[in-house]
Amino acid sequence: MKNSEIIDYWIASSNKDLRAMGSMFKNGHYVWALFLGHLVLEKLLKAIYVKNIDANVPYTHDLTKIAEKAELSLSEDRKDFLDAVTAFNIKARYPDYKGKFYKKATKKFAENYIKEIKDFRQWLVKKIKK
Repeated sequence: MKNSEIIDYWIASSNKDLRAMGSMFKNGHYVWALFLGHLVLEKLLKAIYVKNIDANVPYTHDLTKIAEKAELSLSEDRKDFLDAVTAFNIKARYPDYKGKFYKKATKKFAENYIKEIKDFRQWLVKKIKK
Protein backbone atom coordinates (compact mmCIF):
# COMPACT_ATOMS: atom_id res chain seq x y z
CA MET A 1 0.00 0.00 0.00
CA LYS A 2 1.33 3.45 -0.92
CA ASN A 3 1.73 6.13 1.72
CA SER A 4 -0.89 8.24 -0.07
CA GLU A 5 -3.39 5.38 0.29
CA ILE A 6 -2.58 5.02 3.98
CA ILE A 7 -3.05 8.76 4.48
CA ASP A 8 -6.40 8.57 2.67
CA TYR A 9 -7.42 5.68 4.95
CA TRP A 10 -6.65 7.70 8.11
CA ILE A 11 -8.51 10.74 6.76
CA ALA A 12 -11.59 8.69 5.77
CA SER A 13 -11.63 6.95 9.14
CA SER A 14 -11.32 10.30 10.93
CA ASN A 15 -14.21 11.68 8.87
CA LYS A 16 -16.43 8.74 9.92
CA ASP A 17 -15.55 9.35 13.54
CA LEU A 18 -16.34 13.05 13.09
CA ARG A 19 -19.87 12.16 11.97
CA ALA A 20 -20.26 9.70 14.85
CA MET A 21 -19.04 12.37 17.29
CA GLY A 22 -21.76 14.72 16.06
CA SER A 23 -24.38 12.02 16.40
CA MET A 24 -23.30 11.13 19.93
CA PHE A 25 -23.35 14.77 20.95
CA LYS A 26 -26.76 15.34 19.39
CA ASN A 27 -28.13 12.37 21.35
CA GLY A 28 -26.71 13.56 24.67
CA HIS A 29 -23.84 11.08 24.91
CA TYR A 30 -21.25 13.73 25.70
CA VAL A 31 -18.56 11.47 27.14
CA TRP A 32 -18.61 9.27 24.05
CA ALA A 33 -18.71 12.29 21.75
CA LEU A 34 -15.50 13.51 23.39
CA PHE A 35 -13.97 10.03 23.17
CA LEU A 36 -14.68 10.05 19.43
CA GLY A 37 -13.25 13.57 19.20
CA HIS A 38 -10.00 12.11 20.47
CA LEU A 39 -10.09 9.51 17.68
CA VAL A 40 -10.83 12.18 15.06
CA LEU A 41 -7.59 13.95 15.96
CA GLU A 42 -5.55 10.80 16.57
CA LYS A 43 -6.24 9.51 13.08
CA LEU A 44 -5.33 12.80 11.41
CA LEU A 45 -2.14 12.99 13.44
CA LYS A 46 -1.30 9.49 12.25
CA ALA A 47 -1.92 10.64 8.66
CA ILE A 48 0.57 13.44 9.25
CA TYR A 49 3.01 10.94 10.71
CA VAL A 50 2.74 8.84 7.53
CA LYS A 51 3.22 11.95 5.40
CA ASN A 52 6.22 13.25 7.36
CA ILE A 53 7.95 10.08 8.59
CA ASP A 54 6.74 6.69 7.33
CA ALA A 55 3.83 4.23 7.34
CA ASN A 56 4.73 2.61 10.68
CA VAL A 57 2.63 4.84 12.93
CA PRO A 58 3.38 4.87 16.66
CA TYR A 59 1.36 2.50 18.85
CA THR A 60 0.08 5.14 21.23
CA HIS A 61 -3.07 7.14 21.82
CA ASP A 62 -1.14 10.09 23.28
CA LEU A 63 -1.88 12.87 20.82
CA THR A 64 1.04 15.06 21.83
CA LYS A 65 3.49 12.16 21.45
CA ILE A 66 2.14 11.33 18.00
CA ALA A 67 2.43 14.99 16.95
CA GLU A 68 5.99 15.21 18.25
CA LYS A 69 7.02 11.95 16.56
CA ALA A 70 5.43 13.28 13.34
CA GLU A 71 7.65 16.37 13.66
CA LEU A 72 4.60 18.62 13.78
CA SER A 73 5.46 22.00 15.23
CA LEU A 74 3.02 22.89 18.02
CA SER A 75 2.61 25.90 20.27
CA GLU A 76 2.35 25.28 24.00
CA ASP A 77 -1.40 26.03 23.79
CA ARG A 78 -1.84 23.36 21.13
CA LYS A 79 0.16 20.86 23.20
CA ASP A 80 -2.00 21.62 26.24
CA PHE A 81 -5.12 21.13 24.14
CA LEU A 82 -3.90 17.77 22.83
CA ASP A 83 -3.05 16.68 26.37
CA ALA A 84 -6.59 17.56 27.48
CA VAL A 85 -8.16 15.66 24.57
CA THR A 86 -5.88 12.67 25.17
CA ALA A 87 -7.38 12.43 28.66
CA PHE A 88 -10.83 11.87 27.10
CA ASN A 89 -9.55 8.57 25.73
CA ILE A 90 -8.74 7.32 29.23
CA LYS A 91 -11.56 8.95 31.15
CA ALA A 92 -14.25 7.58 28.86
CA ARG A 93 -12.95 4.01 29.03
CA TYR A 94 -11.81 3.19 32.54
CA PRO A 95 -14.32 2.79 35.39
CA ASP A 96 -12.29 4.61 38.03
CA TYR A 97 -12.27 7.75 35.87
CA LYS A 98 -15.67 7.35 34.22
CA GLY A 99 -17.86 8.48 37.13
CA LYS A 100 -16.03 11.77 37.61
CA PHE A 101 -15.85 12.41 33.91
CA TYR A 102 -19.58 11.81 33.39
CA LYS A 103 -20.28 14.58 35.89
CA LYS A 104 -17.76 16.92 34.28
CA ALA A 105 -18.80 16.25 30.67
CA THR A 106 -21.88 18.44 30.55
CA LYS A 107 -23.43 19.62 27.31
CA LYS A 108 -21.62 22.97 27.57
CA PHE A 109 -18.27 21.33 28.40
CA ALA A 110 -18.58 18.94 25.44
CA GLU A 111 -19.83 21.67 23.13
CA ASN A 112 -16.77 23.83 23.84
CA TYR A 113 -14.32 20.99 23.31
CA ILE A 114 -16.07 19.74 20.18
CA LYS A 115 -15.78 23.21 18.65
CA GLU A 116 -12.06 23.23 19.47
CA ILE A 117 -11.63 19.68 18.14
CA LYS A 118 -13.25 20.70 14.85
CA ASP A 119 -11.03 23.79 14.61
CA PHE A 120 -7.91 21.73 15.35
CA ARG A 121 -9.08 19.15 12.82
CA GLN A 122 -9.27 21.81 10.11
CA TRP A 123 -5.74 22.93 10.95
CA LEU A 124 -4.51 19.33 10.67
CA VAL A 125 -6.28 18.78 7.34
CA LYS A 126 -4.49 21.86 5.95
CA LYS A 127 -1.16 20.43 7.17
CA ILE A 128 -1.88 17.12 5.45
CA LYS A 129 -2.74 18.80 2.15
CA LYS A 130 0.40 21.00 2.05
